[in-house]
Parts: sequence; structure tokens; C-alpha cells
Amino acid sequence: MQRNCGYAIAAMVLGIVSIVSVFIPGFNLIGLICGVVAIILGVVGKNTVERSNGELTGTGMATAGIVLGIITVGLDILLLIACGAIIGSMSAL
Repeated sequence: MQRNCGYAIAAMVLGIVSIVSVFIPGFNLIGLICGVVAIILGVVGKNTVERSNGELTGTGMATAGIVLGIITVGLDILLLIACGAIIGSMSAL
């Protein structure tokens, strides 16, 4: 019987938490941290599934965690750039 890889499950859960927390004001840093951890766990999970010789599954969950983590990190970077631009334009007045 095949089992799901724990790293893949954790990557997907953290990816979901990170993408949700990006849109909640004040939780952007938590989303960024969860996104980076989701990317790392997703890569580790994919490698673990590939090395398990068919005993583990979860490649899709690991990929979902990686993709959601990358989207979250990108959104957080864009948000920081936008906030910096707004603060910079206000100080020029």
C-alpha cells in the first residue's frame, strides 16, 4: 500500500496558509516565511517521493506547495515594492 509523503503534505498545507495570509493585513511576514518553507519542503518532498521506488506518493502535493510558495514570495516582493514606492512618494511632498 502506498503512503503519502509527509513533506509533500506539509508543503501543500504551508503553501495554502502562505497564499491566504498574503491577503490578510499584518500577516505578510508570516506568509513570506511559510512560502519559503513550503518551497523547501516541496523540493524535499519531490525528491523523497522519487527516491522511494513507488512506496510513497505525493508529487502533486509537493508541486502545489512549490507553486503556491513561489506565488506568495512574488506577491510579497511586489507588495514591499509598492509600499516602498508609496512611502517614497509621500516623503517627497
